[in-house]
Amino acid sequence: MRHAFSVRIGPVGFRVGSDWRAPIRQLAALYAGYPRPEDGVPDFTVRLFAQRPWRRVIRPAVMIGGDFMIPDAAPLPLAQGLLAAEMAMNLQMALGQRRYLLLHASAVERDGRVLLMTGESGSGKSTLAALLSRRGWRLMGDEFALIDPVSGLAHAFPRLVSLKNAAISVAEAAMPQARFGPLLEGTPKGAIRHLVPDAAAVAGMDTPGEPALLLFPRFGFAPDIREVAPGEVFMRLTQASTNYVAMGERGFDALTRLVLGIPARAIDYPDTDHALAQVEALWGAL
Repeated sequence: MRHAFSVRIGPVGFRVGSDWRAPIRQLAALYAGYPRPEDGVPDFTVRLFAQRPWRRVIRPAVMIGGDFMIPDAAPLPLAQGLLAAEMAMNLQMALGQRRYLLLHASAVERDGRVLLMTGESGSGKSTLAALLSRRGWRLMGDEFALIDPVSGLAHAFPRLVSLKNAAISVAEAAMPQARFGPLLEGTPKGAIRHLVPDAAAVAGMDTPGEPALLLFPRFGFAPDIREVAPGEVFMRLTQASTNYVAMGERGFDALTRLVLGIPARAIDYPDTDHALAQVEALWGAL
């Protein structure tokens, strides 16, 4: 393709090709501190392309492709090309990753132990992970947690943190020195702005951690903490994994070990201050 950029995020390398320069320029700026794929060979290839040649210049619309793709995916406007690239990289992971069990979860690490947070869109897991990364935790990822089916360790995938709607102003106020991408308005999920993980997250992204606690956060409710039974945890995590079925027995064994090996709690919270206090209290009780 006309323009290309390569990056390694944790153990996974990507090559992003584009018909347009702008998305590649934005990726290069935001991922400036990241390494390139091992030996220059990416694990996945992403393509941002125009479905018709004239759509490169007249009302340009970005189609998402790559090693894996969804044929009927709707295009995005060129102004959201950065979002298209991030979505395409996530799509490659969701459909093509087989080395690790993937959980749609945020992950942060402290003292070699990992806190996993998963829940429905809007639960606040990305915001909490971002805020914890400014409070002595290492950000391991906000989109996927990578669980090694052999060792049971969690591997980092610290891509750009996708903040949505009200979470954007919360993060901007709490992290005035952080680096952010452009504000993308009118996306399918409303306003989106990407937060660049800090230097500690990038420097430590090759260091895995031992899962120690699993949280199911829920935003907009009175503060509450509840235990979650292993059977319910297992069912929730099968729904949160994009490759559990494809991994077969390896996925079942990895998920079973995770569920039986660490405590799980559901937390309700009305604001981030309450949530952060709940997280620290639960972590301190381990």
